[in-house]
Amino acid sequence: AYDSAVADRIFDGYRAACDRPVTLRANTLKATASDVAAALEDAGIAFEMVSWYGDAFVLADGVRERAVWNLDIYQQGGVYLQSLSSMMPPLVLEPYRGADILDMCAAPGGKTSQIAALSGGAAHITACEMNGPRAEKLTYNLEKLGARNVQVMRTDARRLDEFFSFDQ
Repeated sequence: AYDSAVADRIFDGYRAACDRPVTLRANTLKATASDVAAALEDAGIAFEMVSWYGDAFVLADGVRERAVWNLDIYQQGGVYLQSLSSMMPPLVLEPYRGADILDMCAAPGGKTSQIAALSGGAAHITACEMNGPRAEKLTYNLEKLGARNVQVMRTDARRLDEFFSFDQ
C-alpha cells in the first residue's frame, strides 16, 4: 500500500542530497592545493577550503560538478570529486610509505587514490572490487590520477588466502 508519509520522507531525503555542496580534493600525486585553488579562481568558481584537511575544497552554493569537468586540472587528474565523508577514512588510516594496504571495496577509486597520495605514492595497495564494470572504472581512475603501486584485483577481499598480509 502507498504510504504518503514514507514517500514524502524519501523525496525530502532526495532533495537534501541534491542541495549538498560539491566537494573535491587536490590529488597531490599530480597537483597541489594551491594549483587547484588557482584553477578554480581562474575559472571563476567560488570555493572555501576545509579547515580539517588542507587539500579539500567546498564549492559555493549552486555550483555543480559539471563546472569542474571541463577544467584542465580535472581532466589531467589533479582534482578528484569526492565527498568530505569519503575523505575521512584515508586520513584516519594515516597510510605510510612502504605499508601494505588492503582496500576491500575500492571502486571508483577515491579513497584508494587518496591513500596513495597520502603515502606519497609509496604504499603498496591491493584494491579489490568484485564488480567487473566497477573494477574497470577503478582502474581507469587510478591511471588518470597517477596512483602507482596499486594492484587491482577483481575479487571478494574476504576470500583472499593467507598468502596475503597487510599492515593496514
